Amino acid sequence: MTTDLIVRPARPADSRTLAELRWMFKQEDYEGQPPAPARLLEEAEHWIRTRLSDGHWLAWVAETEGKICGHVFLCLVERMPEPYGDNNPVGYVTNFFVMPSQRNKGAGSALLEALKQHSRSASLEGLIVWPSERSTPLYRRSGFLPPEELLELPLDT
Repeated sequence: MTTDLIVRPARPADSRTLAELRWMFKQEDYEGQPPAPARLLEEAEHWIRTRLSDGHWLAWVAETEGKICGHVFLCLVERMPEPYGDNNPVGYVTNFFVMPSQRNKGAGSALLEALKQHSRSASLEGLIVWPSERSTPLYRRSGFLPPEELLELPLDT
């Protein structure tokens, strides 16, 4: 486990670094040389800055040696009001990434723990995630279970 690891909420000022890590994260989806990006990095930076500023999206970063080495994002999904129960939001967990040099050192677990602590204190109904094959074991160790009620309809457009 990394001993100098700090996990904290992401700030709009982190947007450039978070966009750079997002590009790195998505490039891992390709074997060998990834294609040239179809979008500018600045577009992602602006998107992240806007979402973190308005509070609809939250994120946590892991830092080691003063540099961000990982992140996880949480989108709050509103639920319709109902007369007989609560309508607390559901949290959609996404864009979870730890730099390869920091993997298997506790950063991923620490990020998920911070996200879960926040989600409990905010009384979210639950958390959902579409994990990758590589991330599934970490999510399972962190308490995520296969859904009992969720259905999915992929839309090929």
